[in-house]
Amino acid sequence: MAIEAAIVAPAVVALILVAVAAGRVQTAGGTVEAAARSAARSASMARGTVAMDAAAKKAATDAMKQQGVHCESSSVTVKHGRRSNQGVDWETVEVTVTCKVYLADLIGGPNVVPKTLTGWFVSVVDRYRGP
Repeated sequence: MAIEAAIVAPAVVALILVAVAAGRVQTAGGTVEAAARSAARSASMARGTVAMDAAAKKAATDAMKQQGVHCESSSVTVKHGRRSNQGVDWETVEVTVTCKVYLADLIGGPNVVPKTLTGWFVSVVDRYRGP
């Protein structure tokens, strides 16, 4: 019985560690998606393209910092566009957040394996935003 436990125990522990690592990566990915949504909404409330870009970058950085996701390198890309449907035009802002994290930041251990997480969201620019 002791020999069977000695053989099976390391495999069970390794399986549990893989499940924890997958959960941490999934949580960090959700945080990057939420940062993209927050950035797009913040940009949609700002006036002017420069203010929209600044608001998006600040909102994305704040959202990831608040949730404890530390990026080795990150980028926030803001695209301004227009959409129309049945004669009605809307301005849109599209935000893509990219964050490169090492698995060591998520689960511990050496910084060997990088993972690039990407979040994307489009928001309609609010017509009635303040001055």
